[in-house]
Amino acid sequence: MTLLRTLSFRTAGESHGKALTALIEGIPAGLSLQMERDVDPELARRQGGYGRGRRMQIESDRAELLSGVRLGETLGSPISMLVWNRDWENWTTAMSPLPPDPEENPKALRPMYLPRPGHADLVGVLKFDRRDTRDILERASARETAARVACAAVARRLLSEFGIRVGSYVRSIGDVEARPPEAVPEDLNEVAYASPVRTLDDEAGERMMAAIDEAKEAGDTLGGIFEVVATGLPVGLGSHVSWDRKLDGRLAGAMMSIQAIKGVEIGLGFEGARRLGSRVHDPIVRDDVADRAGGFARSSNGAGGLEGGVTTGEPLVVRGAMKPISTLLKRRLPSVDLRDGSVHEAATERSDVCAVPAAAVVGEAMVALVLADVLLEKFGGDSMTELHRNFEGYLAYLSERGWGGR
Repeated sequence: MTLLRTLSFRTAGESHGKALTALIEGIPAGLSLQMERDVDPELARRQGGYGRGRRMQIESDRAELLSGVRLGETLGSPISMLVWNRDWENWTTAMSPLPPDPEENPKALRPMYLPRPGHADLVGVLKFDRRDTRDILERASARETAARVACAAVARRLLSEFGIRVGSYVRSIGDVEARPPEAVPEDLNEVAYASPVRTLDDEAGERMMAAIDEAKEAGDTLGGIFEVVATGLPVGLGSHVSWDRKLDGRLAGAMMSIQAIKGVEIGLGFEGARRLGSRVHDPIVRDDVADRAGGFARSSNGAGGLEGGVTTGEPLVVRGAMKPISTLLKRRLPSVDLRDGSVHEAATERSDVCAVPAAAVVGEAMVALVLADVLLEKFGGDSMTELHRNFEGYLAYLSERGWGGR
């Protein structure tokens, strides 16, 4: 069985092509939406973070709205946006959709025949019967996530209407680990952005930046772990009844779809496997102010806000593990030349040293898209008026349900 999504999105475009295209469908009519206020700031957040490369100095991402909004409000129809690539002007020959001029210098096409271990280069050329890995790497590039963030900005705007917030921070870079906060700040992103590496531990942040500098000097790269936290979620989003409706599975799939993400944890994650059950599961307590959880709360949150694939009303906690970026500037890994099979070092391509702070923003984006989908799935509605009515009716039901149930 394949679940029909209430909200769906698609992206198109290549890293050095003319533009990226973002298309999101399923947003109800009547949602106030402005590119400059709601979308462009999210695109700017994705471009930040210590360890980014020169591409971020070239691009200054902005979204151009093509459809789905009139007079500042969504129409209920698909919303399409363009994120122009400013670097396109340097790649018009190499990325032209037209057949190459026979008289053109082949180097102007910027071919790449030395696949990089860890990237989609080799598997892509074999799968799609190509020879030049540029036919693969242009789409496989994490530049594609700019379009995801644009779609997610619309989803975040929808979530904000219901008091749901999504933020993130960096837990580790390389082998430098930050101390977990005693409590996540209410405005997580504002606090995290006080650090160039978006961590909540200033001392660890300094060591993270030093590790990035050291890797850069060595021509190497670093990965790390980030944590996404969503607050304000009501109990009951997701479902236990079918495998593809379980919210934890949907979140894990969305997070793993991000380039370079190789692991996902929810709540305690792998740490929970090392503990006794009495130190893992969250005691249930009564809480009269927990209006989004039916008057129940948990005295801990090892489950990360999910039980049985359903939200509990506690903060949703999802972590992503990002591997080091595949392009190495000095310590090039062994590879082969696809033209003749000879042994060679892997190619280089302009890249970041560390993109974990930016990956955290993309992680937020994917979580927001999934949460917007399950929100619409639960409460439905072709208009914001209808959606608000259904949502508020559900909260009223939770409030009236009482301790004895119905």
